[in-house]
Amino acid sequence: MSRKIKLIWDFRGPASAKTAEHHEIHLKEYIVIEKLPLNITGFKIIDDMYAIAFMVVTDENMIQVRDALKPHRGEVYSE
Repeated sequence: MSRKIKLIWDFRGPASAKTAEHHEIHLKEYIVIEKLPLNITGFKIIDDMYAIAFMVVTDENMIQVRDALKPHRGEVYSE
């Protein structure tokens, strides 16, 4: 079984929560268009000035997605 990687986009400022929430919509659209095997996305509000959006990809798809969508960082995903 291949490893799962969580790609993360950071958003800062007073509009960070809405921006992260909206960014997740585009991540979901990308998954459908590219027919990626995993459909795990989300956003998390850390505080009133910082939020993240994320998607989980397999090792095999990580480089393709990274190069296309340019996440700010990534980490190994554990459920």
